[in-house]
Amino acid sequence: MADITDQIPERIPINLVVNGARRTLEVMPWTTLLDALRDRLDLTGTKKGCDHGQCGACTVLVEGRRVNSCLTLAVMKDGAEVTTIEGLVKDGALHPLQQAFIDHDAFQCGYCTPGQICSAAGLLAEGRARDADEIRELMSGNLCRCGAYPNIVAAIEQAMSRS
Repeated sequence: MADITDQIPERIPINLVVNGARRTLEVMPWTTLLDALRDRLDLTGTKKGCDHGQCGACTVLVEGRRVNSCLTLAVMKDGAEVTTIEGLVKDGALHPLQQAFIDHDAFQCGYCTPGQICSAAGLLAEGRARDADEIRELMSGNLCRCGAYPNIVAAIEQAMSRS
């Protein structure tokens, strides 16, 4: 009888559109989207925090929706459009959320900032948050160890008012 590991392919080819560029990769079946972005595509803006989907540092946009990339297998997103923090910049200009985070000093150590900004970009696209309380609730999956929450909410409010 064959061992089940004999049936697992060594590498699986996948295609992603990452920050507008078509990318073809061969990944192991257990490679997370986070590891594919960081280790295979050198997009290190997306951070590995808890690696358990509890902190949000790894948040990226997949087809415009917020996703914890540490919980997502890369092979599950074959053919998908992925936007990382690096992809929010357009023609050298900061995304309005990036500028708002600067304007409101919405970061301290900065480790959570890429995930916070990607999550906020998804939040704005969803159009569900109407006030600071809803922003806090809908951003609750993104933790900030430094406690910059009031500034993060203010930055998102600024971006909401300008969109």
